[in-house]
Amino acid sequence: MPSIPFIGETLSLVTAAIWALAVTLFRKSGETVHPLALNAFKNLLAIVLLVPTIWVAGQALWLPTPARAYLLLFLSGIVGIGLGDTLFFQSLNRLGAGLTGIVVCLYSPFIITLSYIFLDEQLSGIQLAGALLILVAVLLTSLHRRSDSTVSPRILPGIIYGVAASAAMAAGVVIMKPLLGTHPVIWVALIRLAGGMTMLAVILLFHPARSTILISSISTKNWHYTLGGSLLGAYVSMIMWIAGMKYTQASTASALNQTNTIFIFIFAGLILKEPITARRAIGVCLAFIGAALVSFCR
Repeated sequence: MPSIPFIGETLSLVTAAIWALAVTLFRKSGETVHPLALNAFKNLLAIVLLVPTIWVAGQALWLPTPARAYLLLFLSGIVGIGLGDTLFFQSLNRLGAGLTGIVVCLYSPFIITLSYIFLDEQLSGIQLAGALLILVAVLLTSLHRRSDSTVSPRILPGIIYGVAASAAMAAGVVIMKPLLGTHPVIWVALIRLAGGMTMLAVILLFHPARSTILISSISTKNWHYTLGGSLLGAYVSMIMWIAGMKYTQASTASALNQTNTIFIFIFAGLILKEPITARRAIGVCLAFIGAALVSFCR
């Protein structure tokens, strides 16, 4: 696979589209399922599916690799999945997809900054311009006018959750990135998910409303959205996301992953019947131009 030109960049773009579809479904399931329960359900489903996937791929569940690799991947899952995804769902529930998309634009800058500090990665001037263009496109398609000047009390907490989610996800990526060159993608995904589930289990164990939270995960009202979003968001996109990170720079992959916000508006229009305006259509074009610059201009 690594010999295929631009395979990492291609996988990162496809991941953005798949994750966007999953987020669209999560928006519906979030109406009845608590963020902690939603995160736990999607991760548990992915683990159940990844175990036989590893077996079919002819790989081992336990690799003869140093304990440090297990610990780092486990920590990556705790930070990026257990903490980051839960914070993301909290932000999504409070802000909706549009405003959340603005806030999590920080994901790519966080990745680029941390990769520069810890991984010695650098983007060319043209690639940086492409990353900036993606952010501009996301802002253009996410911003919307409100009919009143009041600020909902849910806005500020939602923004804080979104910023914290972006930072946690970026940290999780930087922690695991050095290990991707020497370890199988599916195995890495499984160990990270194990770390994320451990984090969630500890939180739920001490949460005073754990019974109510867990019961919400079996809500029958939007179960098909929960199941579909979890299958796409935690299983399919997880494998493709890690593969994209494996075969290109973390900073490049993250900039391409950022286009998921553009795809969210497309799927929201198709599935949730939300309007796609001319401004948002222009944003889609700008995002793909930026993605091309990031991907193919070294």
